Amino acid sequence: MSHDDRSARPLFIVFEGIEGSGKSTQIRLVAEALRRCGVEPVVTREPGGTPAGEAIRAVVLDERLQLDEIAELMLMLAARSAFVRQVVRPALEAGRVVLADRYQLSTFAYQGGGRGIELDRLRALNDLATGGVSPDLCVLLDVDVEVGHRRAGGPETRDRIEGEDLAFHRRVADAYRRLAANEPDVALVDGNGEIQRVRTAVWKALSSRFPETFPPRGC
Repeated sequence: MSHDDRSARPLFIVFEGIEGSGKSTQIRLVAEALRRCGVEPVVTREPGGTPAGEAIRAVVLDERLQLDEIAELMLMLAARSAFVRQVVRPALEAGRVVLADRYQLSTFAYQGGGRGIELDRLRALNDLATGGVSPDLCVLLDVDVEVGHRRAGGPETRDRIEGEDLAFHRRVADAYRRLAANEPDVALVDGNGEIQRVRTAVWKALSSRFPETFPPRGC
């Protein structure tokens, strides 16, 4: 069975959350389940997903570099512009299911909540970068900051953003929760539990909206 047989339409699904929320693990599990259903998803990440995006990602996350909040934002948006035009839009036009690790909600939470940049300004700049391409659904994995911090590993393995203090990550987490309460097409999933329990909750959130692609009973 091909992805065209199972998927009624192209879908852009984004996974969001603070550092250590388990996004990459849940994306992997969802992708594996989709393949069992005959759907080959496009699995990607942001910043990244393109040669330019991966180069920008290396700069943004380099703990040796000092970037002010505006420089960080501009780099993120440059990566996003390439991401949309080279990865997301072509995949959707081809009828694919896209599973992305981060997208615009990260900007609103990290550069907005974390760095203090005005949300209206972020939205305007984000619209320019994305050309109006928004996710069909954002799965927000909500975890306690202390849990995420512990999962992210020790100081020697943390990148520039993971290495920010707990106060920064609390501001980001609070911003995510506010966004979940006010943004359309956001599914809030408790990510504090064990992996398979979270996986079940994630699949339920997906299948409740797109049962033709994510069958409630699986495949």
